[in-house]
Amino acid sequence: MSTMCEDHDVLVIGSGAAGLTAALSLARKLKVLVLAKGKLDSGSTAWAQGGIAAVLDAGDTFDDHIRDTMIAGAGLNDRETVEFVIERAPAAIDRLCELGVPFNRDSGDLHLTREGGHSHRRIVHVDDATGWAVQAALLKAAEENPNITLLPHQSCIDLITGRHEEKYSASGRVWGAYALDERTGEVKAHVARATVMAAGGAGRVYQFSTAPRGATGDGIAMAWRAGARVSNMEMMQFHPTCLYNLEVKNFLITEAVRGEGGHLLHPETGHRFMADYDPERMELAPRDVVARAIDDQIKRYGLDYVHLDISHQPPEFVREHFPTIHEKLIGLGIDMTTQPIPVVPAQHYTCGGIVIGLDASTDLPGLWAAGECTESGLHGANRLASNSLLECFVFGEAAAQDILCKWDSFDAPPTVREWDESRVTDSDEEVVIKQNWTEIRRFMWNYVGIVRTTKRLERASHRIKLLGEEIEDYYGHFRVTTDLIELRNLHQCAQLIVESALRRHESRGLHYTLDYPALAEAPVDTVLVP
Repeated sequence: MSTMCEDHDVLVIGSGAAGLTAALSLARKLKVLVLAKGKLDSGSTAWAQGGIAAVLDAGDTFDDHIRDTMIAGAGLNDRETVEFVIERAPAAIDRLCELGVPFNRDSGDLHLTREGGHSHRRIVHVDDATGWAVQAALLKAAEENPNITLLPHQSCIDLITGRHEEKYSASGRVWGAYALDERTGEVKAHVARATVMAAGGAGRVYQFSTAPRGATGDGIAMAWRAGARVSNMEMMQFHPTCLYNLEVKNFLITEAVRGEGGHLLHPETGHRFMADYDPERMELAPRDVVARAIDDQIKRYGLDYVHLDISHQPPEFVREHFPTIHEKLIGLGIDMTTQPIPVVPAQHYTCGGIVIGLDASTDLPGLWAAGECTESGLHGANRLASNSLLECFVFGEAAAQDILCKWDSFDAPPTVREWDESRVTDSDEEVVIKQNWTEIRRFMWNYVGIVRTTKRLERASHRIKLLGEEIEDYYGHFRVTTDLIELRNLHQCAQLIVESALRRHESRGLHYTLDYPALAEAPVDTVLVP
């Protein structure tokens, strides 16, 4: 069953920082529909503990922040993009303050903390739960805006392009998206003159990830299938410190714990092992360095985890700086004021994605993109801590401004074909989806993880090819469900990650391969063309 929806000007896919920033800016003049998979606040934004990087201190400069970003990104960043984003950071913070985000303050001024890879204190934060506060403020503003319609529990299937027009067109122009209403089982064509993709990353491609359940690479996969280029998909960031606990999955221990003096220790000997890997920066080395060091310790000594210890700091200091983490750990029987925290690396951030320009435009007319589903050139081979929310605000705003600027030149949407379910039935083999989902995540963790080899990547590629035939056959015969949509997108993203990794014959940033341990002479993006 399918119906057409066309009572809005712009479609925004994703209700996190990037999507809602774009929607709020667009809604000054246009009617905006925001589609969210699951609940409106279930995306990655709400999970961001750390904060937002911005130059606000007299002793700090844009040049310092740019340099730190380029160093962390191993030179693969696009310098023009880095400058563009960092110079717009203070204005982004001002807008968030206007929306009522209750940032921590010190004698009236914004309190700044420091994280790995940063040469100065420049992280604006709300305790250790910045994402929740930002998400709440953006959602409140969107809910109160009469020009914004928020629609939760919508699983987008594919972008609507010229081939879905009643009179077939090969233009590649995007006119919205088909989405499954998870509550009714109905598929609707949401038609719009402009579409903003802000659907988040692909973290759930991996067995261990700090990303929420819905981070299945939907936006990247949809844009790729519609004909957009993707770039640097091999650059998957692994956060060094995810809580090791068999009952609690995916609980992140923020980088700021190391920024405020936390030590990484061998759990049996108590040795502070970062001295062996990066003696100058120690625990404040960029994430790729710290994650590889922990991975090496775990594999070399047969450990389940390493220790992160901040118990040498005064108890009131720890409780004041990390109230959320402290409370969570107390509930698990760990008092971080007196005990070390068991941690392991986990997939944390997708640094590659849909190729966009400074105006957030993609290769496809009618489609803009912002946030973790994109590759803007900001992060390069490794994202600097707390640059991710910043990227969402800057490119969400850039997308809105470009759409508003060009609005009068857009054609009215054509008549689009409704979703056709006449040749499919309800599935009686849901176990196939669960089996394939589990298999993809396991071999991606084992073969395409923190340390890679060509042989492992080729094994992953072989498995992906076999699973692809199975998934497409299943997709062609049965009605779509959210699980099936996500599986199809996970598989597509796994394929893009592996293909990109096989093409990079060097070790740079997050892509570390034993077969090519050296850096290539010049940093070059891995760009895949559909």
